[in-house]
Amino acid sequence: MELFNSIILILDATLRNATPLIFAALAGMFSERTGIVNIALEGKILISAFAGAAAAYVTGSPWMGLLAGILASVVFAQLHAFATVTHNGDHVVSGLAINILAAGLTASLGNFWFHQGGNTPNLVNRAEELNARFEPIVLPFAKALEDVPIIGGIYSELLSGHYFLVYLAFIAVPLCWFILFRTKFGLRVRAVGENPQAVDTAGISVAKTRYLALLVCGILAGFAGVYLSVALTAQFSPNMSAGKGYMALAALIFGKWRPRGALQACLLFGVLQAIADRSQGLVIGGIEMPVQLIEALPYILTVVLLGGFIGRAVAPKAIGRPYVKERS
Repeated sequence: MELFNSIILILDATLRNATPLIFAALAGMFSERTGIVNIALEGKILISAFAGAAAAYVTGSPWMGLLAGILASVVFAQLHAFATVTHNGDHVVSGLAINILAAGLTASLGNFWFHQGGNTPNLVNRAEELNARFEPIVLPFAKALEDVPIIGGIYSELLSGHYFLVYLAFIAVPLCWFILFRTKFGLRVRAVGENPQAVDTAGISVAKTRYLALLVCGILAGFAGVYLSVALTAQFSPNMSAGKGYMALAALIFGKWRPRGALQACLLFGVLQAIADRSQGLVIGGIEMPVQLIEALPYILTVVLLGGFIGRAVAPKAIGRPYVKERS
């Protein structure tokens, strides 16, 4: 029974760890399917996390924080589109520029506005009667069933008690699959990423499609950032995205630019992170494992496992290539 409870706790942490990665991977999927390399996911997550926490603190509402975070991410996504689509800029260079801008801007504005070294104030403060953090959702009968063997652990611990953004992330996966593979917009997104010349010849605007795809990307990345600051930690701190944008991009590539594959890769990283968190202070053969090794383990194992078992990933044919419309 103790082993079962440990597994449930690890899976519970897996869902929390994987949520921002799922949103970010889906965000990257829409942009990269149109041919836009989205190394800027890190910056979009970071700016939305800051805007969400700042707005939630000022207004006292996590929903206003969510709106502000999404708007900030969309602005950065459209800035990325302006650089890569309108001006045919290098996708990687412009993406890195956005990441650097987000890192510097959030730290500077945070320090200027709140005077806490770049951090925002905690969103839960009893002295100020403030609670601007998203509250976990307790499913019906979760309290009554928590002492029931097996069922209580699965329902009350694993399925219940998560923030609504966790549930939304898993709903978003089939929804994004439907949009990408069963709608006219999704067909255009995939076509632009494979053969923009043919799409242009058919009378469909390549630039408009890419702008719209990056709009969707900004919304999804905004969910990822707000989840980190307004739900998970109830506070923004500089560089709190901690490489999640890059990991989500890797998960997207490992998942072969498909929602289900990206989800599986994100869950793999999530479970490895959960195991590492529970392995702090691990002693093997009388030797305590270094904390740095434990923290790096999820990244190392993710690369080894996914790199060894995913097979060959074929990117969209037009990815990273600017499209210049021919003039007659």
